[in-house]
Amino acid sequence: VIGQPAKSKHPKEPGENKIFNKKVKPKTPKMKERESADSSLKSQSILTQVMDKGRFQKLAATLSLSAGQTIELRCKGSNVTWNYPSYLDTFKDSRLSIKQLDRYGQLILANSTAADTGEYSCWLQLCNGNKCRKDETKAGSTYIFFTDKEELFVPTPSYFEIVYLNPDKPAVIPCRVTTPSAKVTLHREFPAEEIETDGTDIIYDAKKGFVYQHPTSDHKGIVYCKAESQGAPQISIKYHLLYVEVPQGPPSATIAASSSRAELGDSVHVICTVLGEPHIDVGFRWQYPGQESERPVIIQNSWRLINRGIGHTTRISKSVLLVEDFEAKDAGNYICIAQNLQGETTVATKVELN
Repeated sequence: VIGQPAKSKHPKEPGENKIFNKKVKPKTPKMKERESADSSLKSQSILTQVMDKGRFQKLAATLSLSAGQTIELRCKGSNVTWNYPSYLDTFKDSRLSIKQLDRYGQLILANSTAADTGEYSCWLQLCNGNKCRKDETKAGSTYIFFTDKEELFVPTPSYFEIVYLNPDKPAVIPCRVTTPSAKVTLHREFPAEEIETDGTDIIYDAKKGFVYQHPTSDHKGIVYCKAESQGAPQISIKYHLLYVEVPQGPPSATIAASSSRAELGDSVHVICTVLGEPHIDVGFRWQYPGQESERPVIIQNSWRLINRGIGHTTRISKSVLLVEDFEAKDAGNYICIAQNLQGETTVATKVELN
């Protein structure tokens, strides 16, 4: 093309100076410069999209494609691991094909739909015997929007979803869109009103949805999202926001016996109760006086959700230890250890023989 400078035979490397004086040798970039250049490329270093006629294209942080297209991604390396929207695994979708070839991993998604919108990433595994770890320096990631004017919101299998509002962490109303340019607003069902998104306490992210940075009980209720893009607006599914009273942490446990004193032959119940977050499982272990002598006891565990006022939900987990036909060796301390992902709590009570 006339007027354009001739292309250099030596393509410039990231961090390389654009103009060199002939008498000055090019300096090696300082470590900080080199690291920043490397880190900017790190996330895209091994992931490419296969285009028509065998061309390859490095992927940016986001990519928009029309639903219905077939996409092929490749990651350089002989031991590649892939990550993609989890629902493709849930339904064992035959449209998805993943293969490991000699020099690269291949992911092909045929007949894409709006529901396939999400993050696609890959990385190399470094293995030593049976132990493998992720190679952070050789990874790639892109978020793909499969646009569909009939489906502005990424479809979900349900028409109603519960979102727990925890005072300790942000809450996400996951009304993600398939068209990144769509205008999305958040609405309360009752009283009917649009919820202001101020960009500080409530922000919108096309890859996540609306994020409440600091949830409070004032946010509870039923909400939905509305999206507009060159046509009639579309409404998302409804989200029921429930405020969780119990903060995160080790279980909040209490213990009580049906009686602190028992007669010989009595039946004694010892109940260990935990109030906690609705979605966090609690495990129980017991220590009791007849344990070493292998005294038979009956232990039953259960849990249920209770609404403590409108929009306040708590999970009650219980473990009940039953001693039938109480004997002298059953007198003593009954210890319950309640455990969740954040830690464990030990509580105890004493049952004496009359």
